[in-house]
Amino acid sequence: MANQTARRLRKTLTPQEMKVWNHLRAWRKRGFHFRRQAPRKGYILDFVCMKHGLVVEIDGGQHNLDAHAAKDEKRDQTLALAGFRVLRFWNSDVDSNLDGVLETIDAALMASNPHAAAFGGHPPPAGEG
Repeated sequence: MANQTARRLRKTLTPQEMKVWNHLRAWRKRGFHFRRQAPRKGYILDFVCMKHGLVVEIDGGQHNLDAHAAKDEKRDQTLALAGFRVLRFWNSDVDSNLDGVLETIDAALMASNPHAAAFGGHPPPAGEG
């Protein structure tokens, strides 16, 4: 069931997810292979790099102490126990501060692999590498 849902979700991307996905794909040349809408630990994760234990989630809207927030917190705890670091951003974050979101992701990638810092901490330009 989770695999079928993940396959269906992979066929669509929000504009915010597309911006982040293009950035994450550029990191592939440095050994960071992200998967989109990947089932893991009973959840479907927006973007996950299994090798480096990093999850990037792009959520539609902010929610406080409602059912979504409780579910997100439980998922993040489950993933943390499995050794994953979760970065969560809202669509509004991506829209209003894309550079800040990408810098946060880049910092997390460099922290998970010190060899990435040797390349300046930024993904290579498209077509290079």
